[in-house]
Amino acid sequence: MNTANTPAKKPITVKFQRTAIFGYVGLLLLLPLWMYFVPPLNGNASFVSLFVPIIPLLLPLRGFIKDNTYTYAWANFVVMLYFIHGLTMLWAAPDELIWVLLELVFASAMFVGCTYYARHRGQEQGLKIRKLKEELAEEKAANEYTK
Repeated sequence: MNTANTPAKKPITVKFQRTAIFGYVGLLLLLPLWMYFVPPLNGNASFVSLFVPIIPLLLPLRGFIKDNTYTYAWANFVVMLYFIHGLTMLWAAPDELIWVLLELVFASAMFVGCTYYARHRGQEQGLKIRKLKEELAEEKAANEYTK
C-alpha cells in the first residue's frame, strides 16, 4: 500500500497499529458476546440491544481499513466510551468481573495503540499540529504589520 508519497512504516509504528487493531477487534467481538451470554437483570434482551453498543465502534472502521492516521487519532474519543463503561461496570456489576476486565484491557490497548500509532505515523508522514505559541506569534506579527 506504499506509494511514492507515503513513507514506509517503522517497526514501532506497526506494533502500535497492531495493538490498536487488537483492542478494536477485541471490543467488536467482546461486546455482543457479553450482551448475549450474560443475562440482563430484567431477564429480556432484544436483538437491537445486543448491537447498540457496537454502533460507536463502527464509526472509525472505514478509516482503519484505509489506514487513515487522523482516524486513529480521533478514535480515542470513541474508545473512551467503552473505557468509562468498563469502569462503571467494575463498580456496578462485580459479578461480571471477567467481562469487565476484558473490556478494560481491549479499550486500553486500543487507546494506547491509537495514540502512539497516530503520533508515530504522523511524524513519518510529516503531519504537524501547530503549537498555540506559534499561532499567537504569527497573529501578533500580522496585527503589528497592519497597524
